Amino acid sequence: MSKQPRKQRKFRYQAPLHLRHKMMSVTLNPELREEYQRRSLPIRKGDTVKVLRGDFKDHEGKVEKVDTKHFRLMIEGMSIQKPDGNQIYHPIHPSNLMIVELKMDDEERSEIIERKD
Repeated sequence: MSKQPRKQRKFRYQAPLHLRHKMMSVTLNPELREEYQRRSLPIRKGDTVKVLRGDFKDHEGKVEKVDTKHFRLMIEGMSIQKPDGNQIYHPIHPSNLMIVELKMDDEERSEIIERKD
């Protein structure tokens, strides 16, 4: 694996979707970190997150859409109004978020957490 920044950027831009999903990991809040002994987990639709940076700092909401192609998340309640009056989601990068509540109805996600032990 190369250390060169240009090759690292190239890898991120050309990564396949199954690797992009893993790259979209979001940090856990201290309580979840203590409970699951993990620092971060890949984000998924239905998780509740808190925004740490940007225009919507300190806002919480559920993840409505995960855009793995552009490394962005659409979050409930974080929308902006266009000049024509339409409301659109304000895309947020996963590095600016913290997971507050996990959606644990998926068996695969439970296996991912247990695998760490």
